[in-house]
Amino acid sequence: MGGMPKSRPGRRSAPRPRTRPVPHSPGAPCPCGLPAAYGDCCGRYHSGHAAAPTAEALMRSRYSAYAVHDAAYVLRTWHPETRPAELDLDHHMRWERLEILATTDGSAFHSEGTVAFRAHYGLRGEHDVMEENSRFVRHDGAWVYVAPLP
Repeated sequence: MGGMPKSRPGRRSAPRPRTRPVPHSPGAPCPCGLPAAYGDCCGRYHSGHAAAPTAEALMRSRYSAYAVHDAAYVLRTWHPETRPAELDLDHHMRWERLEILATTDGSAFHSEGTVAFRAHYGLRGEHDVMEENSRFVRHDGAWVYVAPLP
């Protein structure tokens, strides 16, 4: 997903996750909202068994990684020039729903693309929405998140 709340961008070489993933059953619905089980959808990207084939697929998998608190995956899929040194995910935050608003390019035939989205979340009983238009590029052959567009 995009940078999401409370992450600090900066050039670092050895990113470290500060949270551990929350176990998520492979047969459970995928947090990204597609009608597939987590193990057949974003879970295969999180485990490293497959790479996201499009910018939108990477966006969805990053959202799901935030939902299951998989900071290692979020860091792994962040461009090294904008990736924070560490990422501490708030375990009180519950990602509730993802809406993809628009995409430009970002297919198997492109080297960059954008994904505009709304991410609905709850934090300590309050509900809010984060909206971003994220830029993605191919880096070493794989899609990575760069930064939000202005």
